[in-house]
Amino acid sequence: MKENKLCAKIRKKKFSFFRRQEALKKVDLIQRQFQATKPNEKWFTDVSELPFGEKKLYFSAIIDGYNNEILSSAISTSPNLDLAFETLNKALETKEVNGVILHSDQGGIYTSPKFQSYVKKKNIIQSMSAKGVCYDNVLIESFFSHLKTEVFYSQDFTATNEQIIELVEEYIYYYNNERIQLKLNKLPPVSYREQFCTA
Repeated sequence: MKENKLCAKIRKKKFSFFRRQEALKKVDLIQRQFQATKPNEKWFTDVSELPFGEKKLYFSAIIDGYNNEILSSAISTSPNLDLAFETLNKALETKEVNGVILHSDQGGIYTSPKFQSYVKKKNIIQSMSAKGVCYDNVLIESFFSHLKTEVFYSQDFTATNEQIIELVEEYIYYYNNERIQLKLNKLPPVSYREQFCTA
């Protein structure tokens, strides 16, 4: 290669939106005590892959520990900070919160100083599970599992990304308003909140 003046192409370093040494872990304030006594006391969030369409999508959501209601969600082609901000801002559009605990894993979007600074300004308290322990964030992980099993794994089809997004949105509505849960007195999340929330 040297004699023929050929040079190997060097792969560029993968872009990162924050410096690894700046990542800050928060204490686990939940300690697997997922149930909340009122709405907007404990929120749980995460990002999951949706590899079912033309191109892999990333699905972010926030679930309320009081009634397992999906408060907000967003889908993107990249699991970046914008996805996390969009999900959080959608929840804040309809909820007045002060001191709500936002629990997540130690993913890069949640440990980034930019995200943590924004959360603090919104009077939200961050909490993080142990690294690589999915059981510490089981509410949102369980929802992702239900979604994929009931919408995608149980069917054999190919779909566009637009159709994938539409299916997810339809399932969230069904999950919140129609899908009963035994631990919610056999009610769906929204009905449970409307009947039993006194806050």
